[in-house]
Amino acid sequence: MEIEFLGTGAGSPGKFRNVTSTALRLLDERNSVWLFDVGEATQHQILRTTLKPRKIDKIFITHLHGDHIFGLPGLLSSRSFQGGEAPLTIYGPKGIRDFVEVSLRVSQTKLSYKIHYQEIATDGLVFEDDKFKVYAHHLDHRITCYGYRVVEKAHPGELMVEKLRAAQVPSGPVYGQLKAGQTVTLPDGRTLNGQDFLGPSQPGRIVAILGDTRQTPGEEKLAANADVLVHESTFAKGEGKLARAYYHSTNIQAAELAKRAHVKLLLLNHISARYTGKLANELQHQAREVFHNTRVVKDFDEVTVAFQKTTEASRS
Repeated sequence: MEIEFLGTGAGSPGKFRNVTSTALRLLDERNSVWLFDVGEATQHQILRTTLKPRKIDKIFITHLHGDHIFGLPGLLSSRSFQGGEAPLTIYGPKGIRDFVEVSLRVSQTKLSYKIHYQEIATDGLVFEDDKFKVYAHHLDHRITCYGYRVVEKAHPGELMVEKLRAAQVPSGPVYGQLKAGQTVTLPDGRTLNGQDFLGPSQPGRIVAILGDTRQTPGEEKLAANADVLVHESTFAKGEGKLARAYYHSTNIQAAELAKRAHVKLLLLNHISARYTGKLANELQHQAREVFHNTRVVKDFDEVTVAFQKTTEASRS
């Protein structure tokens, strides 16, 4: 699992930062890529990476401001031209379906695949399969805005091969059945429970990716115990009143949230064009005074989400 930043700027494209788009690479886990927001020229940014549009099967939109959605029609069209045939699901606030369908209809764009829409009306679970759950929760922005919490389900424990050998269990298909946790009967009449031959399960990882927001209780639920929190940092230390007035956050507010929520790593994005070079480094330095494991990300930064040795009870 890796996070790749396709755009880390706020409001409008700049020379050094494109507008918001974040890719969650799940190639090893489910052979797919999920996008969170699709700002203008996201498909141009993808050309500078190894991402394949046809691998994108889910797009999560935080809100309908232009710097988060203006790149969506072009990306959907290019995905069709580049061999994308599998269905794609778009999650987001009410209105995202209208935006996409009007854009495609007016431009007379025909896609080679079907789009499913899930317009979010209430907080809670929006997606689940055998490997992941995704939750959405309201944030506090000028228009309806959501944050997303991606929770990987626990990985089964490793098969304890030495224990099986000690019990004189012959190798073969029975090992696969036991690894699946099944109860099997051996040719000699013994009955074995697979759970007795599995090591401890590996807790899954948690990634929280938030849209634009000022401080709100919804952030706490999204960020709790996350391995990685991606949070906006439109404003800097000492600009709390401005941040509130414009429905955004400061780097310090994001760091305080990360500390309260016991986050492992805080990644600051949605950086104003006012902060370049040394000023962007200062954003990071200020935040680290509150929460040390903080990083201000740049376009094309890649971050691997590592497994953590934590208790299962804390990761729901």
